[in-house]
Amino acid sequence: MVDYLVSLTIWTALYAIFALGLNLQWGFTGLINFGHVAFATIGAYTTAILTLQGVPIAIAAIIGAALASLLGLLIGTSTLRLREDYLAIVTIGVSELIRLVALNEEWLTKGAFGVQRYPLPLDIEPNIIVKLLIIAVFTGVAIFAFWQLWRAFGKGLRSSSETKGGNKFVIIWAALAGFLVLGLYINGLIALSDYNYKGGLMVVSLVILALVYGGLEFIAHSPWGRILKAIREDEEIPRALGKNVFWYKLQSLMLGGAIAGLSGALLAWQLTTIYPTNFEPLLTFNAWIIVILGGSGNNAGTLLGALIFWTYDSLTRFALPYFKIMNDSQAGSFRIMVIGLILMVLMVWRPQGILGNKDELTLGR
Repeated sequence: MVDYLVSLTIWTALYAIFALGLNLQWGFTGLINFGHVAFATIGAYTTAILTLQGVPIAIAAIIGAALASLLGLLIGTSTLRLREDYLAIVTIGVSELIRLVALNEEWLTKGAFGVQRYPLPLDIEPNIIVKLLIIAVFTGVAIFAFWQLWRAFGKGLRSSSETKGGNKFVIIWAALAGFLVLGLYINGLIALSDYNYKGGLMVVSLVILALVYGGLEFIAHSPWGRILKAIREDEEIPRALGKNVFWYKLQSLMLGGAIAGLSGALLAWQLTTIYPTNFEPLLTFNAWIIVILGGSGNNAGTLLGALIFWTYDSLTRFALPYFKIMNDSQAGSFRIMVIGLILMVLMVWRPQGILGNKDELTLGR
């Protein structure tokens, strides 16, 4: 059970990073990206292939993020001057193109056999000093997480104060999120006391998540972030003020792509072997679910959305077979159907998401 919860923590952090890149592109800038998985594909394969050639793991991951950002540059320069519908069409087409290249270019990606046996981060047998240092870093990230949850839900309460029942709604989710984070932290301490590779990867993924989240929070409240929000609301206004709207959109697409590229490196380390089938369009739409659930344009909401999504996924994965009322195929379809139903109810009752600001909606305009 401990190892499973460690794996759940890694998946949650991985998807949170992946969705934060999408939230920057869509939630902050209004760019509709239905092929976000393409950036993760580039990041994963670049990291795995380069480390097999002897490139240090950290440098390989940075190069993977840079190449994912370059893909954003190539997509953006050809589509961002057109209507936003074209960006949605092009991105989903590019994601499938890259997946098919990974499937067929066996000289580079090993095709359907997958890339295997590449080096993994913190795959070590630490002494007591190194183990205590890893636990200290893990504890620091946990404290940062609780602090950010406190801030985020405080803002959520203030924005919901005028909505009937809104405060009660936010408080319930705050209590649930705090309980889940505390439980995962305690489980992580148990796992790190009996160290294995997955425990090290859990710490790596959480540190990267904290750095990405902190960086995005900083730039979201900077003049650059405010210009992105202005473009999302009405790009003619910043254009009239002399801002290069195309350049800001391109920067957002590239930075969001780089963040997704980092999540791709984490995905490669989590799976330990990567295949083209690991990068189906479903990953993109899972990220959309996370962003909409937590609240678009809100980084803390994206983290909460990832936490809720993977908690739901894990609970239903175990609960449905227990009742034995449907087979595995039916259970998988039912779980997806329930997610769709939850989103439908949420869009009617609280369209801004759990922590989103109703005044900053980007849907239905």
